[in-house]
Amino acid sequence: MATIDDIAGLRRILGQTRVVAVVGLSANWYRPSYFAAKYLQDRGYRIIPVNPAYAEVLGERCYPSIDAIPDAIDMVDCFRKPGEIVPLAHAAVAKGARVLWMQLGIRNDEAARIANDAGLDVVMDRCVKIEHARILGGLHWAGVNTGVISARRAAAPS
Repeated sequence: MATIDDIAGLRRILGQTRVVAVVGLSANWYRPSYFAAKYLQDRGYRIIPVNPAYAEVLGERCYPSIDAIPDAIDMVDCFRKPGEIVPLAHAAVAKGARVLWMQLGIRNDEAARIANDAGLDVVMDRCVKIEHARILGGLHWAGVNTGVISARRAAAPS
């Protein structure tokens, strides 16, 4: 497919994805991987944690690697260093995923080429939680769009 960096492409990916393998998901609530995965889980996505350090995260069995996951996955969401993404791209291709998503600050052109050549969509340097909230609604969860702060002037008292 292609490297996706436009709203229509991101909306398509987020709308078609149901099962997300989160590589590097931490069981610590204060870590960005936990925050993003919990947000997606609360919105109906099935999260499959991938981290050899844990047996379970967010109530889901945790797997040591992508190839250990017995179920089909739609997206591989990577919370790993850029230098660790190429093997994850190979694993995503072998698993039959449709999307390789690299989180904020993560870019790996070789991994993107591997995934693109196999027909996967690739997203780099974007947070899946932020993009979901921005494109499909949900910014209120992070404290925005609550109606408390508004650009509209308050109605004059009568």
